[in-house]
Amino acid sequence: MAHCKSIFSTAYLPPVFYFHQLLQCEEVLIEGHEMYQKQTYRNRCIIYSANGSLPLTIPVVKPNGNRTFIKDIRIDNSVKWKKEHWRALESAYTNSSFFEFIADYLVGFYEKDRLYLWDFNMELLNTLFDILDLQVNIVETDGFIKEYPNSISDFRNYISPKFPEFIKQAEQCAIPYHQVFGYKLGFIPNLSIIDLICNCGMESLNLLRG
Repeated sequence: MAHCKSIFSTAYLPPVFYFHQLLQCEEVLIEGHEMYQKQTYRNRCIIYSANGSLPLTIPVVKPNGNRTFIKDIRIDNSVKWKKEHWRALESAYTNSSFFEFIADYLVGFYEKDRLYLWDFNMELLNTLFDILDLQVNIVETDGFIKEYPNSISDFRNYISPKFPEFIKQAEQCAIPYHQVFGYKLGFIPNLSIIDLICNCGMESLNLLRG
């Protein structure tokens, strides 16, 4: 593994490319002092449903509007999103090879209300590490730095569903694997890491490091 650092935004069930880059360096920073950005992976993941790509978005409340720090973003639990997301995950992956194995790790996240998006995402990220038996040195930033030196790979705004350059690179880097509905709609790259784990189990690590 390269002796390097990388920095990422927090993300909800991050895309495969996020994990691929995360595993390239021995120290990973997660940005804890940025302003929240909407329509990003911070509160959205994309899974493979029977009808193709399906975005799942956690509804949020911004106490200070567009000037709300990421760690102050609250989850809007007045919306019944947890049941909706869990049903979508079950529908998408119940016939995959490994969903039954990981369901016990995940179901609690969709049964209990969490107050803050940051805490929810970080706990879920660590659970994904546990599922994959990964030891990752995650460090929360202690302040906001707009531009990092070139020695630190900055993915905070690069890994975004709104950034065409990222989408193109993620598609080019993707290694095809079996997907439940692939026989019908073909391979869809760079979905949530959940898609990879449900279909490939521990073999996911070889694909992520490939």
